[in-house]
Amino acid sequence: MENNYSIHPNGSEVVVYDSTISRVLWILSMVIVSITSFLGVLGNGLVIWVAGFQMAQTVTTICYLNLALADFSFTATLPFLLVKMTMKDKWPFGWLLCKLVHIVVDINLFVSVFLIAVIALDRYVCVLYPVWAQNHRTVSLARKVVVGPWILALILTLPIFIFMTTVRVPGGDVYCTFSFGSRAKTYEEKVKAIITFLTTRGIIRFVIGFSMPMSIVVICYGLIAFKIHRRALVTSSHPLRVLTAVVASFFICWFPFQLVALLGTIWLKEIMFHGDHKILDILINPTSSLAYFNSCLNPILYVFMGQDFQEKLIHSLFSSLERALSENSG
Repeated sequence: MENNYSIHPNGSEVVVYDSTISRVLWILSMVIVSITSFLGVLGNGLVIWVAGFQMAQTVTTICYLNLALADFSFTATLPFLLVKMTMKDKWPFGWLLCKLVHIVVDINLFVSVFLIAVIALDRYVCVLYPVWAQNHRTVSLARKVVVGPWILALILTLPIFIFMTTVRVPGGDVYCTFSFGSRAKTYEEKVKAIITFLTTRGIIRFVIGFSMPMSIVVICYGLIAFKIHRRALVTSSHPLRVLTAVVASFFICWFPFQLVALLGTIWLKEIMFHGDHKILDILINPTSSLAYFNSCLNPILYVFMGQDFQEKLIHSLFSSLERALSENSG
């Protein structure tokens, strides 16, 4: 294994840094990841504070709270990935953090996407079936439903539990990557295992981790927008703008990453054996960074646009300031 070779968790095999374009994209990716980590921890922390402690528990706040917990956990691990990116994929944090960080990243990325689909379904039910929603849409049911995305994400993260580890290559550099160890004894078995594993992982991530949730979001919001437009509701313009922003941001952030990962899966053998399609290797960092950026957009698009949340947040901030000033005066 060469110094710049690793089995990338997102499905690519080689990460290159030997051209001006790749270096520019690499630096830009690190800037985006830094911004995402800062804004994500701050924004999702505020959401957890307000939705978890300042607002009454409703179906909506439960969904928002779980989404914020997923995004907060994910953005809190981004500094580790930033260091990895800075060191050109080398991993200085040891075996335990190698496994733990990537488990947290995968679980919370999946959970975030699945919860967005759950929120879309919830809004669909509220708009198209208001009578049913009024009778059956309870906090108790919501608490049970939101457990589903966490369990499914945990199941999809099992390959990281099993195969993710640190690997030391000739020269002493350490990488955090997938390794099959004693499961593949010969070179041929190892290559076959890598191809099978990465192909299966790539298909599952594209279908279950993107296509299905995206389809649910588009269908639900399309039906909601159609009903709002058909009935010419008084507040139709604002919900349509919000729904458009939600769908557009989700698609813009995730589609490039998923497309690069899918093409990397389709052309896996050509990339491994012939070094073809190097453009995909160059695009790994920027597309991953853009996908990560969605985690700091969620508080803005799903929560901060809500008037109730804004009022609670502003009231809480002013109350905290007032208490602090009065205590200081005392």
